[in-house]
Amino acid sequence: MQRLLSMATLAVLGGLAFLFLRDGPIDPNAASTNQPGSAAPSWGTPAPAPSGWGQPAQPAAAPNGAAGQNVNVFRPVSSTPVMPPSAGPTIRIASFNIQVFGKTKASKPYVMYTLAEIVRQFDVVAIQEIRTQDDYHIPNFVKLINQSGSRPRKYDHLVGPRLGNTVSTEQYAFVFDTERIEMDHSSYYTVRDPDNLLHREPLVASFRTRLDPDTAFTFTLINVHTDPDVVDMELDALAEVYRVVRRAGGNEDDVIMLGDFNADDKHMGRLGQIPGIQPLVTGVFSNTRQNKLYDNLVVHQYSTTEYTGRSGIFDVQRQFNLSLDQVEQVSDHVPVWAEFSAFERDYAGRIASRRGMVR
Repeated sequence: MQRLLSMATLAVLGGLAFLFLRDGPIDPNAASTNQPGSAAPSWGTPAPAPSGWGQPAQPAAAPNGAAGQNVNVFRPVSSTPVMPPSAGPTIRIASFNIQVFGKTKASKPYVMYTLAEIVRQFDVVAIQEIRTQDDYHIPNFVKLINQSGSRPRKYDHLVGPRLGNTVSTEQYAFVFDTERIEMDHSSYYTVRDPDNLLHREPLVASFRTRLDPDTAFTFTLINVHTDPDVVDMELDALAEVYRVVRRAGGNEDDVIMLGDFNADDKHMGRLGQIPGIQPLVTGVFSNTRQNKLYDNLVVHQYSTTEYTGRSGIFDVQRQFNLSLDQVEQVSDHVPVWAEFSAFERDYAGRIASRRGMVR
């Protein structure tokens, strides 16, 4: 009975989603159990991650029990680039379902170094399907990201709580390059779902590019992973999530929902029917076997004029010259990505200043 009442409530709320651009303000507390109040954004470089895997160039110690192997052997070898070079001052935001990302993958150096190299291609990565009870799993992974490439990097992370209606819970994470991106540490929360319409409630956080604060691109990300068994109902619920997060964000109009939707760009239910909503990844496949499109980034096209029109998948198999068996050890998904201007833009696509000037 409770489920039926929830679905009836959802039907009403879904219709309201079409009006979200004209609605008045809503109570931010409706979105979250720990939504911050009116405090100013706390931008800045977060604390360093805990120690974990050590320098990947050292041959004696490999991640999590793979000791004695020369880690240089496990570094992925790049081939022809699978993404076009950046055009101007831009950032690239990606989403990656790292299938059952936990102890088994952490025990395979080849897999971990490949995953680290994938993340290093992007400025922000939303990760789904972290499945481990190890609280240091993602901090250790980020340490590997920072140390495994040709030069040191400064990525950091945000990890959400363990979620799910079964004993097999999962976490979301955002991993971001702190040399190019700042996270607002007052902004993150897990969406509240009192009617249990979503198997895994989305993780929300706000970011901006490291430029002049008056012209830097600011944006909010909603990290999602639908349950394939009830995907139609969850996609309808995500329409209301998108509306609520956008209203809770005050003046922030650049709200990007990204993750594993378990649906292609043509079958997004009420989420896809919100006026102006645009899935950015189309005409490609995002699973390893290249026959399904599950993953995407979704924006409101009239608001997010920072989108440059460039998006797609990151072809892991082609990029690193892997066999199908090797790439399936990495994940059964490939990352999806989109490119955005590093500068805030107005509705005409011009660089905008928060001081009220158009430059």
